[in-house]
Amino acid sequence: MEKYLNDAIVGNENITASFTRKGELLRLLYPNTDYKQFIDFYYMGLKINDSNIVYLHNDINNIYNQYYTEGTNILNTEILNTYFKLKILQTDYVCIKENVLVRRIKFINENVIDLNLNLLIHSKLISTDNNQVSGLCKNDALLQYMHDYTVCTFSKEKLLNSQINNTNANINEGQIWDKDYVGMSSDSGISYDLGILKPNAERIFELYIYIDDNKNGLYGIEKTIERIRKIDFKTEYDNTKKYWIKYLKNHDGLNLDLIDNLRNNKIQEIYERTILLYPLLTNSETGGISAAVEVDEKLTKCGRYTYCWPRDAVFITNAMDILNMKKEVEKFYKIFCRNTQSRNGMWEQRFYTDGRLAPCWGYQIDETASVIYGVYNHYLATLDKKFLKDNLKMLEKATKFLKEYTKDVLSKENKMHLSYDLWEMHEGIHLYSMASIYAGFDAMIKIYDKLKDEFTKNRVKQENVNKEKENLRNILVEIKEFCLQNFYDENKKSFVRNIEDRKMDISILGIVYPFNMFTAKEKKVLNTVEKLNMTIRTYTGGYQRFENDHYMDGKPWVISNLWMANYYLETGENKKAKECFDFVLKTAGKHGFLSEQIDNNSMAPAWIIGLGWSHAMFIITLQKMIEKGLV
Repeated sequence: MEKYLNDAIVGNENITASFTRKGELLRLLYPNTDYKQFIDFYYMGLKINDSNIVYLHNDINNIYNQYYTEGTNILNTEILNTYFKLKILQTDYVCIKENVLVRRIKFINENVIDLNLNLLIHSKLISTDNNQVSGLCKNDALLQYMHDYTVCTFSKEKLLNSQINNTNANINEGQIWDKDYVGMSSDSGISYDLGILKPNAERIFELYIYIDDNKNGLYGIEKTIERIRKIDFKTEYDNTKKYWIKYLKNHDGLNLDLIDNLRNNKIQEIYERTILLYPLLTNSETGGISAAVEVDEKLTKCGRYTYCWPRDAVFITNAMDILNMKKEVEKFYKIFCRNTQSRNGMWEQRFYTDGRLAPCWGYQIDETASVIYGVYNHYLATLDKKFLKDNLKMLEKATKFLKEYTKDVLSKENKMHLSYDLWEMHEGIHLYSMASIYAGFDAMIKIYDKLKDEFTKNRVKQENVNKEKENLRNILVEIKEFCLQNFYDENKKSFVRNIEDRKMDISILGIVYPFNMFTAKEKKVLNTVEKLNMTIRTYTGGYQRFENDHYMDGKPWVISNLWMANYYLETGENKKAKECFDFVLKTAGKHGFLSEQIDNNSMAPAWIIGLGWSHAMFIITLQKMIEKGLV
């Protein structure tokens, strides 16, 4: 069974865990937000009296309600089994200073009869030829181990039974038993006797999941488990709750104080969830930012998501600056970007958040241009000239590469590799890409201007900088003229996205926001927006990426609506901006997560819940909405 939607996410700096809306653990990532993912499945169920297994997260008699503890990354899932009248409150959180996922479960018997409860856990890890998983049950803990990591499931309570091999054979009957304590199986089971629960009585059970890097051997793992068992987890829960509430308060960059109504409450929910999501997507050591928690490891529908695209991250860092996450942003540029830049000055398509190169299928020139633009944007948020100076060499290398690419395009020599567009679907020459280069060169000129005092004592450097600025100004004129000649279709009376298929595309708005190559009210831009509304606006008010978009059936994208809202805010068409913004509000997920796409039929999130880029565009647009008095 594929598990495409992460309905909820919890974590700390090292562990990220995702869940379904019913509370099933889907994914567990360590030691970084994007790598590696251990869980194939993690099922929990109950044998109640003489029943077969009643799965906590997938039973026809269960009614579910899920919510976060207010202002935190602590997830609560209420489960009511109507057949046995058993109420369950499952609380999942990751400790802040301990790399432990805690699953606290409260059982309440609302029946008139005694309920004898046996908790069963069936866990399967991802196993490959070069990373084979085996099972070991020792000292009342299930250790599922491979070469470099061991996933440990245990409690402070004693195990009733364990089954290392062939758990599938009997677990549906509510049975766990086996003579083996160790075996070459990627899935194993354990069970706990919770005893008899009298009517109206309560029973609390805590389960801990810990991941060890195997550096201290089996002895080290056993010692750590015993140490964890001695932890006061009531204190850990309180500390985790306090940490996230304080984190939320410290990053309330917009000082949001809204009147209590349904619309404003949804804005507040998305706003707070964005603040709480970003630390779960960010590598605390390198500053690399994952686009999202993975949904499709087997590449059945896409090329995967849990990587860092420099372009996406630049939008996210803009939002993070707004949210008082400036140190994290600085780390992204000073550590991640420096470490991932190629020798020739470019950035490849995408990376793991630790800086290693991720699987790619081509490069996108806007990735490189966006970094220069992003560095200057961060300077505007901090006014830190040292930051510009520290990154100048990196930016000059990027600029040199962009100049070579631009010369190749403008001269039509076609010596360099063609670039993919920002959707990674079409190779060619694209308006958005050229606009990003325009913005990168413009930012570089401004960076030189800000650092002019640094060059006064070095006459040669000063002369070279002045020549470079003049050269870049001339190239800006050439790029703009090239775009007018090649991307404005006189028959359509509109800009088009590229030279080849000449389709309408929401990314055309990049010439206005974020790249400011044209102003919002220029006649050719106004014509283009009219054409966009005729071609990519759907009957629900949601905007597709481009006309005839067939990916995932061509659904509307959250960023498309927010892009259009940004444009209308530029033109002062506030009513239209509000309509685009409100489409995002009414289609957001239950917990305030924004998805990549929206299903027009159900108006519900359809793909990638918790997309960093969507949340970034929301924060950027919200700031402008507040400035316009629309929130």
